[in-house]
Amino acid sequence: MTLEPRLQDRASWTIGDRCSAAKVLNLLSTKTAFLTVRECFYGTTRFEDFVERIGTSAPAVSRALKQLESAGVVERVPYREPGRRVRDEYRLTQAGEDLLPVFLSLIQWGDMHLQDGRPPLSFLDSQGRRVQVRVTADAAVPAVQSSDLEIRYNR
Repeated sequence: MTLEPRLQDRASWTIGDRCSAAKVLNLLSTKTAFLTVRECFYGTTRFEDFVERIGTSAPAVSRALKQLESAGVVERVPYREPGRRVRDEYRLTQAGEDLLPVFLSLIQWGDMHLQDGRPPLSFLDSQGRRVQVRVTADAAVPAVQSSDLEIRYNR
């Protein structure tokens, strides 16, 4: 990357707490918050399932869901099973769906640099092609939505 001339003196930057990268890291700063988003992409919607699948305490999941909800990443959707009280499910909002490339980028990096051998999962588009995240200036390339992906377990 090349910095424009007025940004060459990085000591003079006044971005501070407005830095978008810092804000994202603050939002997803806990393992529980990030894994909650992961579970939303994998189809988890119910509180008990988040607790079980993430493998952490109910209070930690509750805090993560509240933080993600207040940031507009997830929303609560009421549901009721017959004979039971009304409860909430958690679903990704459009802002949450917009985290898909971030999520897939981190997985892709981990697959390349942290896995010994074959990665545990593959993400495929509707035509069975492996999905990859790349930086591009070509806005004409259509984005893939999470609902268009199939996740396969690599044995």
